Amino acid sequence: MMSVLIFRLNGVDDDEAADVRQLLDDNGFPYHETGAGFLGLGTAGLWLLQAEHKREARALIDAYQQQRAARLSAEYRALCDAGRAETAWQRALQHPFRTAFHLAGIAAILYLMLVPFLTLGR
Repeated sequence: MMSVLIFRLNGVDDDEAADVRQLLDDNGFPYHETGAGFLGLGTAGLWLLQAEHKREARALIDAYQQQRAARLSAEYRALCDAGRAETAWQRALQHPFRTAFHLAGIAAILYLMLVPFLTLGR
């Protein structure tokens, strides 16, 4: 018996991960969970304990993710239609230090890329 990775948890919302765990539990698929480790370099995921159940479990997860995508898309469209969808500018204002850090990084990269061309004639 060999475990097989069925769902990566890196970068997954907590509610989605909880839903997938519940889906596996409800359908009787034994699994175990691994974390990303101390530095976050490992593979956080859900592993099926019985590889022969991979096809059925994958089909359930795929169906769930399609339903989730459709639901979230409809919710976003409703927010847009109501004029309440969050804009990039609003997100930037909510996190001013992070925004400034990102803009400084972009400026530094652009500067380093353009300096050789700007000093070419000297």
